[in-house]
Amino acid sequence: MSVIKCKAAVAWEAGKPLSIEEIEVAPPKAHEVRIKIIATAVCHTDAYTLSGADPEGCFPVILGHEGAGIVESVGEGVTKLKAGDTVIPLYIPQCGECKFCLNPKTNLCQKIRVTQGKGLMPDGTSRFTCKGKTILHYMGTSTFSEYTVVADISVAKIDPLAPLDKVCLLGCGISTGYGAAVNTAKVEPGSVCAVFGLGGVGLAVIMGCKVAGASRIIGVDINKDKFARAKEFGATECINPQDFSKPIQEVLIEMTDGGVDYSFECIGNVKVMRAALEACHKGWGVSVVVGVAASGEEIATRPFQLVTGRTWKGTAFGGWKSVESVPKLVSEYMSKKIKVDEFVTHNLSFDEINKAFELMHSGKSIRTVVKI
Repeated sequence: MSVIKCKAAVAWEAGKPLSIEEIEVAPPKAHEVRIKIIATAVCHTDAYTLSGADPEGCFPVILGHEGAGIVESVGEGVTKLKAGDTVIPLYIPQCGECKFCLNPKTNLCQKIRVTQGKGLMPDGTSRFTCKGKTILHYMGTSTFSEYTVVADISVAKIDPLAPLDKVCLLGCGISTGYGAAVNTAKVEPGSVCAVFGLGGVGLAVIMGCKVAGASRIIGVDINKDKFARAKEFGATECINPQDFSKPIQEVLIEMTDGGVDYSFECIGNVKVMRAALEACHKGWGVSVVVGVAASGEEIATRPFQLVTGRTWKGTAFGGWKSVESVPKLVSEYMSKKIKVDEFVTHNLSFDEINKAFELMHSGKSIRTVVKI
């Protein structure tokens, strides 16, 4: 196995556009896999890191964590994957042996957490170089490159017939929102739900609530242009907080005879997280935090909200144990149980990757897929 020279979108420093560069990608070491990326999408988390606001953000780096591709080669000791396999790289791995993997209550494998957070492979080094400089990895995936190297526990082997320019979205946003509803909240048939934030993740939550049999799904967003698509995904009604003089939680309590059974915050705004909790029904309402707030932010509510029977929960990657679950999600998409195509609003070439960030910030896109 030799070094591969290829194109990648490098983030040299915070706050600057990505730069398409020729990089060198070293061969995979033991328990690593080198993947040819076919398609990747752009998520708010990539933009958050690029902005410089992410305390774990290190530069220079190759961003991207919603991708799909084909295994090019494997390092020694890799048994479950081989060259030619169709795969989705995973930002939450599943080693199968740490105490988190062995506990059915969580999907937060910690095996490579420390090195991944520093932008390095598990051995503490990088596989990327450009112009003589070491380039860091990102979220253990770095999909904004023609080739990437990931830990073998960070790879889901999927149906080779799956269209990679669609199922790449199952690497983050869709799985996160869908799982928030079906795994974390465990929405039941007949439930009344409210979804705050109608971007890609919020739409996936709506889809999950609908699959689970919710009777009412109320979409909440300050951008009314998002309402039509939310209804296509299963929202029964949509409201804009700016249309009311009173707090949105009071509006929802009135609309639902006391509050919703389940609410979901899909923005990352701590004030909205409070509203989502307080919109829940006394005695049994559950609010799930899905959106990632900026570092250092804190949430607040009165303890009486919890004493009187409301529950505040959070979710990461929708609670899915990744290696085993992502292939099943791909199968659910292939059998039309879940939507994926409908999340893709724009398709761009690799050279246009900065435009994908512009589309996201403008609110005009749900997901932009970049063909690598």
